[in-house]
Amino acid sequence: MAEIVGGFLVPHVPLISSEPMMAPEDKRRAVSDSFAHLRDRLKALEVDTVVMIGDDHYTIFGPQNLPRCLVGIGEVEGPVEPWLGIPRQKVPNDGALASHIMNFGFDNGVDWAVSKSLVLDHSIMVPYHLGVAGSPDMAIVPIYLSCAVEPLISSARARAIGKITGLAVRSFPAARRVAIVGTGGLSHWVGMARMGDVNEAWDRDVIRMVQAHDLEGLIALRDEDIIAQAGNGALEIKNWIFAMAAVGQMQTEIISYNAINEWVTGCAFLELVAA
Repeated sequence: MAEIVGGFLVPHVPLISSEPMMAPEDKRRAVSDSFAHLRDRLKALEVDTVVMIGDDHYTIFGPQNLPRCLVGIGEVEGPVEPWLGIPRQKVPNDGALASHIMNFGFDNGVDWAVSKSLVLDHSIMVPYHLGVAGSPDMAIVPIYLSCAVEPLISSARARAIGKITGLAVRSFPAARRVAIVGTGGLSHWVGMARMGDVNEAWDRDVIRMVQAHDLEGLIALRDEDIIAQAGNGALEIKNWIFAMAAVGQMQTEIISYNAINEWVTGCAFLELVAA
């Protein structure tokens, strides 16, 4: 049977790879070291497959198709953005596990949108490139939630789908060591008047809630309040909520946090140590 051996919450800021020199050296190094820590931990945990949760930014989908939750079960490549500073490449997908997650979801109230040919955007490609790609035997399962483009998925629904996905992984009959990686956040205003601001106090409050495994507190944060206090990009904590719900019982360790105005984002790395 498959098992979830750990989880991680990481940023996916496109400027990390597209404009690395914009950030001060100390903060740039802190982010680089944190992704190196992710690589090392995935190897130490002997992970076979990484379930990665991202969100589209009108780069994969558009007004004609806005899936609320999507799983990629077939061919995967990326990035879709030619300016990202990451070479276009095929990404190994664990199609068997992805299909199991899909079917388990169908049987348990999750109407997944499904992609048999998916081109990833920066929300998965940045953490994949910097934290996973160095391990050639490691595959991924890409999942997208609608937390950057309206209509938004609710935080409660993100938790519910995350929990079902965790159950799906644990019911997969083949041997797999699986890590769950929720990407995005923290505070940032995308295309808004406050773009470039970071609300460090809000970020640290969220980190404390994650440390306390306070999913109820995270879900209680209203979308409009998140946008007002931490920007529309902070809605990506829904990806974190999904990951936390999938991992289940855990302890949380902070890897790093840096408010990086030059990258317009509060960048947090946390490890979810499965209990």
